[in-house]
Amino acid sequence: MNMPSAFDRINNWIRNSVTIKLISIGILILILLIPTSMLQSLVRERQDLFENTIDELSSKWGNRQTIGGPVLSIPYLTPVKDDKGNIEYWTHYVHFLPEELNINGKILPEKRHRRIYVVVLYKSILHIEGKFGIPDFAAAGVDAAACQLDKAFISTGISDLRGVNDNINCSINGKNYLFGPGIPTHDVLESGISFNFPVDSTKEIPFSFDINLNGSSRLAFLPFGKVTNVNLSSPWNTPSFEGSFITDTNTVNDSGFVANWKILQLNRNYPQQGTGSFISKNKGNNNYMPDDNTYRGDDDYSSFGVRLLLPVDEYQKTMRSVKYCIMFIIITFLTFFFSEVLNKKRIHPIQYLLVGFAICLFYVLLLSISEHLSFGLSYLTGCVSIIILISFYAKYVFRNNKLTAIFSFLLTLLYGFFYSLLQLEDYSLLLGSIGLFIILATIMYLTRKVNWYGNTVDG
Repeated sequence: MNMPSAFDRINNWIRNSVTIKLISIGILILILLIPTSMLQSLVRERQDLFENTIDELSSKWGNRQTIGGPVLSIPYLTPVKDDKGNIEYWTHYVHFLPEELNINGKILPEKRHRRIYVVVLYKSILHIEGKFGIPDFAAAGVDAAACQLDKAFISTGISDLRGVNDNINCSINGKNYLFGPGIPTHDVLESGISFNFPVDSTKEIPFSFDINLNGSSRLAFLPFGKVTNVNLSSPWNTPSFEGSFITDTNTVNDSGFVANWKILQLNRNYPQQGTGSFISKNKGNNNYMPDDNTYRGDDDYSSFGVRLLLPVDEYQKTMRSVKYCIMFIIITFLTFFFSEVLNKKRIHPIQYLLVGFAICLFYVLLLSISEHLSFGLSYLTGCVSIIILISFYAKYVFRNNKLTAIFSFLLTLLYGFFYSLLQLEDYSLLLGSIGLFIILATIMYLTRKVNWYGNTVDG
């Protein structure tokens, strides 16, 4: 009887070694990291296309809007000597914020369809009223005699003027003043409307006006009043109240939402009056409006407001699903591996790889279908399709109906488990840790009798 050659012995050891099998599975998992990262890039690409669609529609309708003011501004002259000793007068501005500021509004949302995407736009009808107190020039550090009261103006900040639908008339003591585009100085407001208003420094200035404004996704306000009250209502039933201040009260139900804010001057980091850019910057206080085409500085001035959320953000959920992809592959490969160990069914690395690609395909199906159907239905369609595909393939790999049925049940259990993780955001860590503990305990139980130092796969 001929002894097997050294090559045959090495080949036989490689084919039957548990250690080599585990190393090869690890290499396959590393290879599958490539399509997994490509999946994340694909989701981001589709999300960028969706956001570009939003920007395209918003640029014609009106971007995210921020309302600031009104603000009373009065120019004053400051004498300055030049190099030759001559006196020149430079113009600066002293600004006063309202003593009272009340905003009541209704937001009327609209869904617009562009290609396969849905974009949330809105019309807002705002009534703004309040009053300016008697200007306190001493508190602002300005000589009242240097102020040009006849050149004063009142301005209101609007982040995107393309959204203004009607002329805006401000009523003061029974007289109407028409707002015009632009602001003479950008000390306080970067973008907005204004009108000239000669000031009587001995009288308060009550004001009221209405704004009919288009916008997209979000509507925010700046708390410029000594006391700022904002009351909003809308038939939209999935709002997100954002910014530097939470609502005092809010009600959200199937018929829409009602929200109220009350903000005092003590809640913000700038006074009621000052010169130049007197409002102190508050970097990082609120960064929920970072877009280049929106109102500059609103995140520094403690803005607050509401975002109209779509009921389902399929891209966010799909991205979260993809992050679980490699874990899903590892668990599936371990199931195949233990089928080899416990049932002595040798499975070729190419078969592992094909199953791994099938799992990656699930996320492509999920992404593409969720752009047309609800996320839950898309997840169900994708996982049923992949479970059927892998189960039929496993039937020919295992050549055992009972083992195939067990494997299919485990796949179904895994897809259900990961779907639960996606739905329970607040408890996903708890549920995930419990699930991983159960999986590890099961693996340890099933492999308690495996001879890991053996050269053969046995139980």
